Amino acid sequence: MGNRPQSLSFFDSDRSAESVIARIGTACDGRLRQIMESLIRHLHAMTKEVGLTTEEWTAAIRFLTQTGQMCSDWRQEFILLSDVLGLSMLVDATNHQRPSEATQNTVLGPFHVAGAPRLPLGANISLDGKGEPLLVRGRVLDSKGAPIRGATLDVWQANHEGFYDVQQRDIQPEWNLRGRFETDREGHYWFRGAKPRWYPIPHDGPVGHLLAALDRHPNRAPHLHFIVEAPGHQTAVTHIFTPDCPYLSQDAVFGVKESLIAQFELVSDASRAASLGFTTPFWEVEWDFVLVPIADAQH
Repeated sequence: MGNRPQSLSFFDSDRSAESVIARIGTACDGRLRQIMESLIRHLHAMTKEVGLTTEEWTAAIRFLTQTGQMCSDWRQEFILLSDVLGLSMLVDATNHQRPSEATQNTVLGPFHVAGAPRLPLGANISLDGKGEPLLVRGRVLDSKGAPIRGATLDVWQANHEGFYDVQQRDIQPEWNLRGRFETDREGHYWFRGAKPRWYPIPHDGPVGHLLAALDRHPNRAPHLHFIVEAPGHQTAVTHIFTPDCPYLSQDAVFGVKESLIAQFELVSDASRAASLGFTTPFWEVEWDFVLVPIADAQH
């Protein structure tokens, strides 16, 4: 048969990662090369470490296929997968290292919807009136404690049954428990909603089946979502959590940070409740957001 050309490179199981990496062309983008070389090395090392069988790899491909098939306009099963593996929180932490006095980021989650209606301060985002009434108020400040006028707060939350409006389009009103608010000249914001409750992430798909196989629950600690933006400042994608939940230290997507646990007070003052359009009692939480100037942000 003669000698084979020395330039040909054949797959070598002992040096499998190197065999694959050697096929990456010189025109490949440098950052893509760095990421893919690391991914290939780790995947091949894991395969060898656990002795991955053909049946197990086939099951993994089936799982990833089903994960993609589960995605829709309102449900992103791959985000759920990233969340429950802690990867979403790790990527976020890697990219948003902030001073201790600044509001910390946490996961965006799969149920944010762009373009929520702009509402006047004090508006009630609970369009169906269900759940325990809640007043949310506070300020948006810069890192020196000065108020930020005109900051935008994009707010959303699940209802008292643990569903977002996009999960129940024929049951909840459109834009239920969502809205965008703008701070006043002193940086104040306030709005009315419903006290959040813990709820399970969607677990009727492949990610839920994975959690069950791992003997893990799907529950999220009660929270309100916020995206807080202001010109010249780093955007904060964050939550505030209630303190009265058994899942604070067991949040299914690892989203809880101690600095984001707020105090919710039960108010029984009838006259104050009436002035807010509430019947007594109602809940109140005061929370200030502190934004970092873009020039000071750590990456």
